Amino acid sequence: MHARFAPVRECFHDLLATGRETGAGLTIWYDGQPVVDLTGGHRAGVPSGPATAGHAAADNRWRPDTLVNVYSVGKPVAALCLLMLVDRGRVELDRPVSAYWPEFRTPAIVRQVLSHTAGLPAFPVPRPAGAVADWSLLCADLAAAEPEWTPGTVAGEHAWTYGHLVGELVRRVDGRSLGRFLAEEIAGPWRLDLGFGLSPADQRRCADLSYADPGWPTRMLGEPGSLRARAIGNPAGGLDLAVVNHPLWRSAEVPAVNLHATASGLARLYAGLLAGGTLDGVRLFSPELVTEATRVQYDGPDLVLDRRAYWTLGMQWEPDGSWGMGGIGGSSAWADPERGYTFAYATSRLAEHDRVEELVEALHSCL
Repeated sequence: MHARFAPVRECFHDLLATGRETGAGLTIWYDGQPVVDLTGGHRAGVPSGPATAGHAAADNRWRPDTLVNVYSVGKPVAALCLLMLVDRGRVELDRPVSAYWPEFRTPAIVRQVLSHTAGLPAFPVPRPAGAVADWSLLCADLAAAEPEWTPGTVAGEHAWTYGHLVGELVRRVDGRSLGRFLAEEIAGPWRLDLGFGLSPADQRRCADLSYADPGWPTRMLGEPGSLRARAIGNPAGGLDLAVVNHPLWRSAEVPAVNLHATASGLARLYAGLLAGGTLDGVRLFSPELVTEATRVQYDGPDLVLDRRAYWTLGMQWEPDGSWGMGGIGGSSAWADPERGYTFAYATSRLAEHDRVEELVEALHSCL
């Protein structure tokens, strides 16, 4: 690691030493090169028992190839799969979704789906946790749904639905699932360690999520019956450790919220986008597509986030010019074109975003 960024390393280690973090990875690229690549903590429950403690602790360390569920950090990754088809001329941003998905009733265009303004922020039919494994069922629910608002008039983060809307468009046009498309067209060529729908081998590399405090899931859902609660709470179990640490969740494709990734994979992805769509000499996106994808498409109230939001085609834009996405629980990844860096933090400790804020403060002190 570059000595210039020692304050970042010290901040990361302090989070672990004080118990505010139990397991995480942090990767930062600056000026087109990786300058910080840190891991620390453990992947599962703290090992115990004198006979096997040393061996268990070694096996349980968070490693550079440890995967973790990063929730909404995966939304831009899902969006990029559809945007690749836009770049190739196979999908048009301003055509109706129904042109590609005939059963789809909501009069939204592709651009509105990508920018969270399509009016379908929640699955319309209450479904149990096991429904995450039934792609066809959830897509049929969305196809038949009545929108919550006239598409294009307002935004509301499509919290759990985004990946199925985007992914079914990819499947209808290309024939592959979103997970397979991502693996073959983006993650493979750019050597990104991340994916939807993990194999048994990749599941063995996963860190288990945990709560910083038991009241966290209730706080995140908000008022019972609210749009936010409906958007985040259906299918059931998306904030339940028994569900999200289970092989069914890890093997399913719920692309709005179940990308499993390393921090290094996410930082590499944004480095490629920051460079105009080319990484290590491999061009996946045209500079024009990257410019359009990172341009603000909507600026106004977000009915799910309950605040002002700036949505691009799949990412949140911030007033400092950065673009990317944070995930519920504390993981985050983005690019800052003005300062010339990409940042990715992947954590298994579900809490607030104060950890990232402190790491960013340390980073900015180095620039």
